[in-house]
Amino acid sequence: MIELGFDGRVAIVTGAGGGLGRSHALELARRGALVVVNDVGGSVNGVGQGQTAAQRVVDEITAAGGEATANFDTVATAAGGSAIVQHALDTFGRVDIVVNNAGILRDKAFHNMEPEMIDAVIDVHLKGAMFVTRPAYRAMREQGYGRIINTTSASGLFGNFGQANYGAAKAGLAGLTRVLAHEGARHNIRVNAIAPVALTRMTEGILGDLAAKVQPASVTPVVVYLAHEECQVTGHIYSVAGGRVALVFFAESAGVVLSEVTAEAVRDNLDRIEDLEGYLIPESLDEETTIIAKAISH
Repeated sequence: MIELGFDGRVAIVTGAGGGLGRSHALELARRGALVVVNDVGGSVNGVGQGQTAAQRVVDEITAAGGEATANFDTVATAAGGSAIVQHALDTFGRVDIVVNNAGILRDKAFHNMEPEMIDAVIDVHLKGAMFVTRPAYRAMREQGYGRIINTTSASGLFGNFGQANYGAAKAGLAGLTRVLAHEGARHNIRVNAIAPVALTRMTEGILGDLAAKVQPASVTPVVVYLAHEECQVTGHIYSVAGGRVALVFFAESAGVVLSEVTAEAVRDNLDRIEDLEGYLIPESLDEETTIIAKAISH
């Protein structure tokens, strides 16, 4: 079996001072990538900052014979995102891979959630991915190559109590993934996402017996494949945990065309509307529009 190598490729991994990001950075570097290890060094709640976490990972990489550089800029501002990408360009001359992994938690039931809790989480997860990806994407377009991996979550795809801010941000990342996959296709830029479950400082104490089976190292191989030039899939989202890898997709029922559209007709036909037999998987807005046009043209 020929190992997937990354010689000469430059990767940015955000939130790489620990957990999943550290695992991704170490493995990409082991396979030859030049890695920008980004981490602001704050707490799980996004408080504080420091340089120890990112530098420790860089030291691990260099000790193993790899090449990496530490970056401590925040992903949560446009200036920070640009600085991270510029650091990669100044140090290594290009950007081939972006792994948007940085994240924080500020959980609370929605009726008790304060505006600053919403802003902080969306700034890091959703805006952070956009702020880092945008300047990197421009460089990728110019060179005609790029691989972008976003980190979404089952909380955003399927829902979870107490995580309205986090879930909304993660659902937004799924949408960002789909849009950039379309925009990047003709420039050889592939954009995919993972929805991981792994034992990290963000999940300590909540995984129970599952914790021992879902180490970060079980998620990283999927990221490595999606980051490689052999990967041609784009716009896909994968649930990844403990060696299980599954495709998450957006589908819709075949639906019903109502002869008379009233609230009562919706009520009386709800079972048919929600019948999943013959479900459809539109790959774009154009495909969804085509499905609608075909259904209502009869």
